[in-house]
Amino acid sequence: MAVVIKYIVERNGEEKMTFTSKKEADAYDKMLDTADQLSDFLATGPVALDDAQLEELGLFLAANKNDVMNVLKGGKAVSEKKPKASPAKKLQLADDPAA
Repeated sequence: MAVVIKYIVERNGEEKMTFTSKKEADAYDKMLDTADQLSDFLATGPVALDDAQLEELGLFLAANKNDVMNVLKGGKAVSEKKPKASPAKKLQLADDPAA
């Protein structure tokens, strides 16, 4: 019998993700904090978005923060490949049997 330690990231009483490393769990939690702050900031902008769109956009920007920072500094996105999907999109795709 093995003992497995799991780190669970929880938001508003809802389990978001489970990790086997505290470092990964902390990084994911920080990314969710950043996504929340970005969503709040985007809500103050001139484009009307519903709550789901604000959350998805905030998660996308937070998940791709290195590319966003490079673009804001006047550079180009560093990623050679397609930008990462947001964590919410990944979870949605994993739940979709057609994907």
